[in-house]
Amino acid sequence: MIDKLSEHVKWVSNHKHAKKASEDLIYFSREKIESVLRFQMSHKNYSSTPLIALHHLAKKWNVKTVQVKDESWRFGLNAFKVLGGIYAIGKYLAERLNKPIEELSFAELTSPEAKKKLGNITFITATDGNHGRAVAWAARELGQHSVVYMPKGASKARLDAIRNEGAHAGITDVNYDETVKLCAKLAEENGWILIQDTAWEGYEEIPLWIMQGYAAIALEIIDEIEHNDEQPPTHIFLQAGVGTFAAGIAAYFAQHYRANQPSIIVVEPDQADCFYRSFLTGNMKTVTGHLDTIMAGLACGVPNETALRILDSTAAAAFSCSDPIAALGMRILGNPLGVDRKLISGESGAVTMGLLYYLLTAHPCFAEEHLQLNKESRILLINTEGDTDKQRYRDIVWKGTHSISF
Repeated sequence: MIDKLSEHVKWVSNHKHAKKASEDLIYFSREKIESVLRFQMSHKNYSSTPLIALHHLAKKWNVKTVQVKDESWRFGLNAFKVLGGIYAIGKYLAERLNKPIEELSFAELTSPEAKKKLGNITFITATDGNHGRAVAWAARELGQHSVVYMPKGASKARLDAIRNEGAHAGITDVNYDETVKLCAKLAEENGWILIQDTAWEGYEEIPLWIMQGYAAIALEIIDEIEHNDEQPPTHIFLQAGVGTFAAGIAAYFAQHYRANQPSIIVVEPDQADCFYRSFLTGNMKTVTGHLDTIMAGLACGVPNETALRILDSTAAAAFSCSDPIAALGMRILGNPLGVDRKLISGESGAVTMGLLYYLLTAHPCFAEEHLQLNKESRILLINTEGDTDKQRYRDIVWKGTHSISF
């Protein structure tokens, strides 16, 4: 089913949902993702990010629970992306050493013995901001080098943050997907290693490692829920750019709750809604052009092919949202009800909250009929980034840019 709720939101149900489990789910077993998390935990600055219950908001919406996993605290980098970067680069170095990463710690990979065997390696990536900073940080922490390129229109604040992690970084005059192609070309010409979360035929292994790195977030969430003897979520709203994050989380939840999987809702910017269009047609679709949205971390027009296969089998629907929906989410998270905890969230991190608020406030009948959001619903969101562009955050939250009325 497809519907345009308003000028701000379009949606489509996924007719392939649950018809056939993706074979890619085998890469997201508990045993595998536990080994991923163990490596990530071997870094001295690792700590699990908070899972925050918004009790007053849940009461206002008449749902059972609303929980937000706040990735703005991850490794002090203000975003979740480092989990993919640190695991992918670590995994690559382990393979260069001809050792299983399960037998290595972060310290062992940075030892003089390992460095002598590895030599100097340069990792390159394209990014809208958070992924590039994560790759630059991980490369530096592992004693290697990085080159990072950003698409036209990228934030200078995010560029400076990447350079501060030690990367050679710059902004191109083309969009994100063309910047990915440029980085792939430079990697081939210079013998550099491409660390990209976009997958295509012939480039699938490293994007899978990144996806497995993100899946560790789902493992943390489930372990905390079970430790607290709580019920699992019935609904999970997940942001999608190329889809690597959404697919990694969805795949782990699907593997863990095989017989009673939560409803996965994919959320994208309307200027880069490749999963919405793919679900609509039943085939992979891309979005071209400038991809002009404030949700920089989601401004990707070409789906990760592995991610699309996973989300085809696990996601119930996809929503295409305007920029004001993301801005709405930022203001809601930053101005909570009662004693609910305040969350600082950037544009890409907040779009799921903005959509949820919009649906339950402006279209409650739709939300109940088509998404089964009701008084028994246990809703999970993941705040994927903090205020990675502080000036834009203030413009939206303080000055009210990109406002919405309904």
